[in-house]
Amino acid sequence: MTNTSDPNPTVFVLFGATGDLAKRKLFPGLYRLAAAGRMPSDFAIIGSGRHSPGTDDEFREKIADGLKDGIDDIDEKVLQDLMQRLSFQTSDADDGSDLAEAVRQKRSDLGADARTLIYLSVPPTAMQGMIGMLGRENMTEGARLVVEKPFGTDLDSSRKLDAVLKEVVNEDQVYRIDHFLGKEAVQNILALRFANGLIEPAWNRDHLVSIEIDVPETLTIEGRGSFYESTGCFRDMITTHLCQVLGFVAMEAPVHLDATSLRNEKSKVFQAMRPLDPKRVVFGQYEGYLDEEGVDDDSTVETYVALEAFVDNERWQGVPFYLRTGKALAATRRTVTLTFRSPPAGRFANGDGTEEHAPNQLVLELNDTPAFEVDMLAKRPGPTLELMTSTLRHDASEDDPDDEPLEAYERLLLDVMRGDQTLFTRADEVDRLWQICQPVLDDSPKALPYPQGSWGPDEALRLPGPRGWRLPDDR
Repeated sequence: MTNTSDPNPTVFVLFGATGDLAKRKLFPGLYRLAAAGRMPSDFAIIGSGRHSPGTDDEFREKIADGLKDGIDDIDEKVLQDLMQRLSFQTSDADDGSDLAEAVRQKRSDLGADARTLIYLSVPPTAMQGMIGMLGRENMTEGARLVVEKPFGTDLDSSRKLDAVLKEVVNEDQVYRIDHFLGKEAVQNILALRFANGLIEPAWNRDHLVSIEIDVPETLTIEGRGSFYESTGCFRDMITTHLCQVLGFVAMEAPVHLDATSLRNEKSKVFQAMRPLDPKRVVFGQYEGYLDEEGVDDDSTVETYVALEAFVDNERWQGVPFYLRTGKALAATRRTVTLTFRSPPAGRFANGDGTEEHAPNQLVLELNDTPAFEVDMLAKRPGPTLELMTSTLRHDASEDDPDDEPLEAYERLLLDVMRGDQTLFTRADEVDRLWQICQPVLDDSPKALPYPQGSWGPDEALRLPGPRGWRLPDDR
């Protein structure tokens, strides 16, 4: 799916360079790409933000210390080369003239074929102002602009953001990043489904009764109180990550595995999605959230969401998609579970005609390394014809233990450098997803309390019906 040609010499401009995302993902991603020889032949990195972190040397030392803390067996030669290419220039929505001059100078140093890659890791409330500044300073001409989610905070603000973007760049310059789509395991959904004749014919309403997309986390908000107060779990996770995974699961086969074909099919899924029914959405808030730093004493912000969604097309009519995510839960997982229809009970049923065993399930684990398991029924060894559940498991890391998959941000940064938009979200997708989600924002359910380490409010546990959610100990 990716253009493998060497990227042009590049000036990376990282807004939010002193923030948490840059520390945890962006700088480690750039280091690993450099260590693997995947960076451009020549490049420069300019960090930017409202407040200076000190001199360039002090900024470099801070970033280098963070990389050493987070990466084992760091290559000092690669690290020092990366740090020599790093500098910082203050800017804000009102004044970016010094930054623009620094970018022009770096591009001149890199040569006539140099390009600019601008990464906007800023709060949604600051996004429009920063994009306007980039346009006024003529920094967007020919540049590639990476925009972090959430893309707005509701339908109206997302449309305003899109209008501001279209004033300064074309759609083919915009890379709306959703790091879930950079995961090997999410891309493996396409391979597992479309490359296997055993699976593809059963991937529809005739054979499936439900699909779960489950992304619980044991972590609390971990010092991100201000962010969560302004965004909440629904905007942070549902309108982006989980709906994008739903798009991959539900799409028709693209004609080609390129940006246009794949995103066209994903967009068709979202066009067919029914707007969410607030009555089939459960919000929760973990006990102790109000004590977190940056959280209002009377906050009603949700840290947990479970919901039911439908895709009203020929393939999926009537099949519920259950989405769940939240903080401070009993386990950290990223799974898609497809539950198959059971054959007529008859010969293997209990005396009252009910089924004794769980239905077949295909469980896809969306971790850094693709893995999946299949629950099937087989005869229990012994003198009687009794059934037992047999689980078949595949882990790609066991088949190819020497393979080192790219971390999501590494993959996506590399795709931006190569000009490949396949795994990035298009404007029409964003707009439609906000249309689908807006009814919940207009009539939000009350956030119900749940204990830390649980699976969320009881109302959410009952959402998928009597069988409930698939849990880690389900076998």
